[in-house]
Amino acid sequence: MAACPPVVEYSRGFQAQAAEELAMLPDESAIVQMMRDYAVIRDQAQACGSL
Repeated sequence: MAACPPVVEYSRGFQAQAAEELAMLPDESAIVQMMRDYAVIRDQAQACGSL
């Protein structure tokens, strides 16, 4: 059985700050793409933990 990676919890304030900073970047930014990928990985880790 594979171990599920932990999912870091962020406060609402921290999430809001990150969203504001991300919104200032152009859509084609490498950081924006990395965050999209990270969102998928977080969803997968959360699903893994609920099995």
